[in-house]
Amino acid sequence: MVTRISHNPDETLALGEEWGRAAASGLVIGLTGDLGAGKTQLAKGIARGLGITELVHSPTFTLVSEYRSGRLPLFHLDLYRLESREQIIAAGLEEYLAPKGVTVVEWAERLLDGGRLPDRFRRVRIETVGELERKITYEDSGD
Repeated sequence: MVTRISHNPDETLALGEEWGRAAASGLVIGLTGDLGAGKTQLAKGIARGLGITELVHSPTFTLVSEYRSGRLPLFHLDLYRLESREQIIAAGLEEYLAPKGVTVVEWAERLLDGGRLPDRFRRVRIETVGELERKITYEDSGD
């Protein structure tokens, strides 16, 4: 596991940008953390690193947003309104877990509950440790 401390939203954005620049097709990044922890900020950074030019926002009400203007497509899922892996499958989101591009999943704990992890998966936990400071812990599994 790797732990990074972000002192402000710009540092969280920069970490995501670093990951986006290095990302290869098929990567799924699962984000967990409380409301306001910085999941969407990290996703915006990943998009920036991929060269995405569209405005990135949390897809809470649409479940998934697709961005195709970068070097790889970005699929941004928000599972906040879903309660189980069965609901994820019923919503037709399973295809995004083996992407031809990069998938970022907010509220990934719903994905992790009782199911097989995607082949290339980065598990990320964002913890609020101060007004702007975040502890970001992550590890990769798979290829």
